[in-house]
Amino acid sequence: MIALAVAIILGIAAVYIANVYIGGSKQQADLSGTSKVAVATVPLAFGTELTPDKVRFVDFPKTSIPPGAYADGVQLLPPGQKRFALMPISINEPILADKISAPGAGASIAALLPEGMRAATVRIDDVSGVAGFVQPNDTVDVLITRQVQGGPAGATQVTDVLLQNIRVLAIDQQSKNPDGTPKVGRTATFEVAPLDAQKLALAQSAGSLSLVLRKPGEQNNPVVETVSMNDLRYNMYSGARYPAPAVVGGLGGAIVGAMGRATDTINSTAGSRPRSSGSRPRPAVRKAAPAPEKPSVEIYRGTTSNSYKVGGYGR
Repeated sequence: MIALAVAIILGIAAVYIANVYIGGSKQQADLSGTSKVAVATVPLAFGTELTPDKVRFVDFPKTSIPPGAYADGVQLLPPGQKRFALMPISINEPILADKISAPGAGASIAALLPEGMRAATVRIDDVSGVAGFVQPNDTVDVLITRQVQGGPAGATQVTDVLLQNIRVLAIDQQSKNPDGTPKVGRTATFEVAPLDAQKLALAQSAGSLSLVLRKPGEQNNPVVETVSMNDLRYNMYSGARYPAPAVVGGLGGAIVGAMGRATDTINSTAGSRPRSSGSRPRPAVRKAAPAPEKPSVEIYRGTTSNSYKVGGYGR
């Protein structure tokens, strides 16, 4: 009886292991098989109509079929309904549902917009458009250059960062004109929020726009500055933005100290100038010393500083 019971248990275990092995092998064979997937036979640009001669079906590994692929020709091209490419599709690239229009719908860029976003178009030229290097799906910063009133010289030009990290949906750029010469786009269409679309519309009438191509995946800069005509020079008093002392390193304190002494000298000299109406009140001006010392300049070479007396030319 004991021998019979052991034999029955071993038989049941053998049958179970055999079933598991056979079922796993069958499932693995199904997953490692192939399935027909529709791919493009020619390059498809935006707005190209899908026709049977531009599509073919190839064997594709079942484990690597991308979502939205088509395995049936009738499902891809229903009889009597046209479909168009909404994004560039290369040769032998699978045709996906989010890259083509709905059955019977036209080639509209609106199908590429996420929920709550808008498509806004602005004018560009070969300079503001980064010489034609801006392509669809790139991200750019939008700069605005305009004139503002104020200051002793009246109107002055300034440049601000209007928008950051904006996706380019389309650009009317072609590789060649009909005569064979290169052609650079004159308009660019961006994917923006409704408020940003209003900013773009107002900015076009207020000044000129320029595009700055960004590196993919780069984060927005939280600190932006307005650049004016006074910034178009490089010296220690204006025009140059120095990093924090911790970034500069061992010379940070020396640079900041030199800038502070130079600023104090300028402020003490400019304190006696008459103030214009509407300006902020200046602090009380110290009386000039009876015998001011000659100005000096500190020159830093590496970590060593030298002080030199200057002035007195022609005396």
